[in-house]
Amino acid sequence: MTAVIFTLGVVVFLLGVAASIALHELGHMWPAKKFGVKVTQFFVGFGRTVWSFRRGETEYGLKAVPLGGYVKLVGMLPPEKGDPDHARTSNTGLFTQLARDARELEYETVTVEDQDRLFYRRPWWQKVIVMAGGPTVNLLIAVVLFSISFMGFGVAVPTTTVAQVSDCAITDAEAGRACTDQDPVTPAKLAGFEPGDEITSFNGEPITSWDQLSTSIRANGDQEAQIGFLRDGTESTVSVRTSVLARAALDDPGKVEDVGFLGVVPLQTVERQGPGFVIEETGRVIGLTARAVVNLPVRMVDVVQAAFGAERGQDTPISIVGASRVAGELVTTDQPTLAVAAQRLIMLLAGLNLFLWLFNLIPLLPLDGGHIAGALWEAIRRGWARLRGRPDPGYVDVAKMLPVAYAVGSLLIIMGVVLIFADIVNPVRLS
Repeated sequence: MTAVIFTLGVVVFLLGVAASIALHELGHMWPAKKFGVKVTQFFVGFGRTVWSFRRGETEYGLKAVPLGGYVKLVGMLPPEKGDPDHARTSNTGLFTQLARDARELEYETVTVEDQDRLFYRRPWWQKVIVMAGGPTVNLLIAVVLFSISFMGFGVAVPTTTVAQVSDCAITDAEAGRACTDQDPVTPAKLAGFEPGDEITSFNGEPITSWDQLSTSIRANGDQEAQIGFLRDGTESTVSVRTSVLARAALDDPGKVEDVGFLGVVPLQTVERQGPGFVIEETGRVIGLTARAVVNLPVRMVDVVQAAFGAERGQDTPISIVGASRVAGELVTTDQPTLAVAAQRLIMLLAGLNLFLWLFNLIPLLPLDGGHIAGALWEAIRRGWARLRGRPDPGYVDVAKMLPVAYAVGSLLIIMGVVLIFADIVNPVRLS
């Protein structure tokens, strides 16, 4: 039965990924058609065509390799200057020939009637809207999914009621191991706290939330503290000397600091949140995702090492293969209820869409950000020429950046192969 649920989780996740890709491409296609650009293809996946149909001038379908998608916008590359037939016969180098070959392929099916519908002829702001449309859809998907998760299912909120009293004081790095005779007993255990106690005050200050209590404990160091608590309806106060322990910093989980420690685990209750929480939490996750995108090249070193036997960390980058495995584990680990399993998959898809949003905005071809950068540079060049009374410099020729696009594309393919290999031989495991 577990295998069936695991497989179902993987299938649901992959359908969500396919829907995200399709909506991303729709984010490009819809404004392109509104602006009059000719769109000939809309496909999810790459490689051999599995299924397709034609509606109007556009072919819609699925490809065999579900690792992305594309929309064919006619006229992405402008013709070479001074070349009305879009190609010259001279060859001045490899890079020039690459650009020339791309232009020839681009204009093989372009007719005279298509000249006013070519993408490169659109105003710069329309180009920005079209190319930013895909990533923007990914951001919207993430916000919608976060809203469903936080406002519909709710969030586990720690309370000031004690759920568990830790027996020994061990660092976060050692969390999960059994206590030994050499480990110090926690201050909470020595003070006689019990599950169900509701902490009401700390050094005379009323306590209304776990965050407030945690901050007060951490700031207390190894000093004496007067802690008020409610047990079976009776108010009591106990004197406790908190200890000092190395814990992860609240503002930066990657940083470790010595702070006060009591040794109680809070009882958590699930509470539905409002729009403000969705905005705040989305902003927090965007920050974490941006940091992950920036550190991606460095973290790939860890992935390569893991592929050849090193320990694989849970926070290392993963491919669609690894993400699918994680999806399966999310719906089987701890035997979650249907609601919890659904929420876990929703959060995984939301995180994926945030990553796709930020990653596609990197200003390098062939990513959407590279085309956006080209359109913005066109606006700057033309605006500066007008201010100086100079002739219009014309369209930005993105074909000249094709060598960069090929290099970046090759690098992405290599990264994808390495990630898939690592996810097969040494996958990320949640338990």
